[in-house]
Amino acid sequence: MIDWEHEEDAFCEGSFKSKFFRDDEDSDELTIGMRSVDLKECAENCVKSFNNLTEAQINEICKGLINCAKESGDNEDFELSALENSLDILKYCWFSTLYVNMLHKDDEIAYVVEGKGDWGKSIGFVIENNKVIYVGVDYFDYMKSSE
Repeated sequence: MIDWEHEEDAFCEGSFKSKFFRDDEDSDELTIGMRSVDLKECAENCVKSFNNLTEAQINEICKGLINCAKESGDNEDFELSALENSLDILKYCWFSTLYVNMLHKDDEIAYVVEGKGDWGKSIGFVIENNKVIYVGVDYFDYMKSSE
């Protein structure tokens, strides 16, 4: 599932195919990053969870993205047109990286997904134990620290 391109003790990076979300080139390939080579199995579980988000979870993420587009844009030329359904927001944003947000193999599945919107802000969402915890611009505030 993951094609590992860079592996070191302190940081690993690879790529994987997303079943639903797209990157800025309208590709289904996203990057994955993690803090330790010891978490490779966790990374695979995060990708599996990401690729199996439910329709309800995806709708919750999209509604959060709509709120971001309405409230936190830097691009003055951007105007969010009327959307027929919440999934239409994905025409205005893309995702680049999934960060494994686990410190130990025994932790519950947790990850942070980073992207950007046409409205000019970096955006992301946080999944913990298969629940959407956060959608917005402050997604890195949810990253666990090993300190």
